[in-house]
Amino acid sequence: MTSSNSTPAPRAWIVWSLRVTATAHLAGVLAQAVLAGLFVTGDVDLLAWHRDNGGFTHALLYLQLLAAVLLWRPGRGAGWPALASVGLVVVETVQVALGQWRVLGGHFPLGMAIFGLSAVFTTWTWLAFRRPASAAGAA
Repeated sequence: MTSSNSTPAPRAWIVWSLRVTATAHLAGVLAQAVLAGLFVTGDVDLLAWHRDNGGFTHALLYLQLLAAVLLWRPGRGAGWPALASVGLVVVETVQVALGQWRVLGGHFPLGMAIFGLSAVFTTWTWLAFRRPASAAGAA
């Protein structure tokens, strides 16, 4: 019987694909907040940018989901990042719909929740796969 400590680490390209896609998605979410803030201050042209960036950011989230699935299978990593990414896809899809329907009472707070969840997920991708100091010194 093997312990969870003997599970091999996922391949570096899988970890990096998850890090890059999660970071890019988080940057897109942050850009959404900036564009929304500038739009509500009176620059109405930025609403189109906000819409277009929303579609691009949502597409990045699907790439993050793909990377999380690769981490799980075939990477033999945890499955929860894939489930968390699916959850973000669902929540972000609702967010897009609320924005298109101009339901700002739900769109604004849901956007803040997406930013928080994306920030936590992205931080995890950068902290979870660090090599221990003893392994880094021995390599």
